[in-house]
Amino acid sequence: MLIIGIILFGLLVGAVAQLVVGRSGTGIDWTLAFVAGVGGSFVGGLLISLLAGDGLELRPSGIIGSLAGAIIVTAAWSAWKSRSRQA
Repeated sequence: MLIIGIILFGLLVGAVAQLVVGRSGTGIDWTLAFVAGVGGSFVGGLLISLLAGDGLELRPSGIIGSLAGAIIVTAAWSAWKSRSRQA
């Protein structure tokens, strides 16, 4: 059940990150949403939670860190894709 929750949370955070970055004009890329959400949540959420002193518990700092990590991954992916199209 935990795995399903992590996947759904990752998809949600990844979709929100795409909306924040501005990819909503092309629709939501669910593969990118999953990768950015899970990867960004893991790295960003863990880093912010540990820096805030919350440990590994679910706290608002971890959720904010998850969103920030997903936004960074989505923005980096968008920049890389646009750069590879121009070359």
